[in-house]
Amino acid sequence: MSSKTQIGLTALTALVISSMVGSGVFSLPQNMSAVAGSQALLIGWLITGFGIIFLGISFACLAKLRPDLDGGIYTYARAGFGDLVGFLSAWGYWLCTTIGIVGYLVVAFEAVGTFTDTPQFTLFGQGNTFWAFLGESAVAWLIYGLVARGIREAAGINLLATVVKIFPLMVFVGLAVYFFRSDIFMADWTGASIVPEEGADNSIISQVKNTMLITLWVFTGIEGASVLSKHAKNRSDVGKATILGVGLVLVLYVAITLLAQGVLPRSEIAAMSNPSMAGVLAHMVGDWGKILISVCLIVSVLSSYLSWTLYATEIPHLGAKNGAFPKSFLTLNGNLVPKNALLFTTLTVQLCLFLVWQTGNSYQALLLISTSMILVPYLLVGLFLLQQAMKQNLAFQYKAIGAIASVYALWIVYAAGVKYLLLSVLLYAVGVALFAYSQKQFHGKLQFKRAEWAIVAVLLILAMPALNAFWGS
Repeated sequence: MSSKTQIGLTALTALVISSMVGSGVFSLPQNMSAVAGSQALLIGWLITGFGIIFLGISFACLAKLRPDLDGGIYTYARAGFGDLVGFLSAWGYWLCTTIGIVGYLVVAFEAVGTFTDTPQFTLFGQGNTFWAFLGESAVAWLIYGLVARGIREAAGINLLATVVKIFPLMVFVGLAVYFFRSDIFMADWTGASIVPEEGADNSIISQVKNTMLITLWVFTGIEGASVLSKHAKNRSDVGKATILGVGLVLVLYVAITLLAQGVLPRSEIAAMSNPSMAGVLAHMVGDWGKILISVCLIVSVLSSYLSWTLYATEIPHLGAKNGAFPKSFLTLNGNLVPKNALLFTTLTVQLCLFLVWQTGNSYQALLLISTSMILVPYLLVGLFLLQQAMKQNLAFQYKAIGAIASVYALWIVYAAGVKYLLLSVLLYAVGVALFAYSQKQFHGKLQFKRAEWAIVAVLLILAMPALNAFWGS
């Protein structure tokens, strides 16, 4: 690997942290308070913390056990379960990253709007106005130019931005510890005052389930070092960066959400507009706190946009090497960046930004769609580690790690509910057409195995109720 693209441990860790700490953390207090009381919040974080740590360890174990597999999410699924499943994992992950970075741009300009908009004048609104569309598009193409200059250079800039955005989060945690009151935290312990959605109940288990997609979303990016593994100076750094990043981010997230509910009553936080962290900090220190968080949010989401663009560029390029994506994605520019994969990603972002402007969709809708697409790729990582541990008769610890990561991923699939699973089916079905085109381009014909035809049949069968659910919503 050329030194032009090599990334050290510090920069790899920063990429993992930057990927996870995007926009979601700034809305965590409101997002979690709206669906869970203090008891359910503790249980939800206990499940998530346990599961996400084992998912992170799974990535670290696989980096050690299978150093021959570059790209993580895609190559693990392909090596374990065949070409089509590998493609579906890559496709789902690429959609997650691409839709996610659109959400980053939308929420960044929504934050800018807090400085420019008034009740009488709307410039950026919720990041879905015409002027927001122009600004978001300009940023998208600026990031395109930055990434095109080289992977290592982009990672270096991301390292600096990560330091800038983590510091205010630590300030928030420190102040929240000082202002924390146990009586406020315990006042709505069971979340009895939460009004559930129509047809749902207000039980603790229901509240815990409702936290799951939120907690998963703020941890997407855990695979960052694995996706860029071929660019690591030392292969062992991939596992180290993943564990270091997950550990730091988990502590931050738990502290921010739990402490916030001890600063203000749950119902008040639930009624806040996002970024709700700004409102909580303003309560503690005054209006300057809101300004600080808003500026931090803008820096945060733009650096996350940069790191996720690196991942979204890498996955189609790796897929093209195995005939899963079109041949054009193999082409590198003079800086060894997959230029057509980068262009494809940026054009897709541009299209999504246009749709956001035309439909008026907000960041929240993009968050839910994006998160639904990461469920299958994460499940396949746990299953692949379990498969490798059984095949090679590895030590019990590897089997246990793979099993726990798989159970956690299955729990997330269950907690997500039927609606988002059906949405995933529609998007995966579209991907099969791209995979078929790529196979004909590389091999002159389709090369589906019997089991892969069965998967295609299941997707087509489920597509009908999925379409009904989509149009019905």
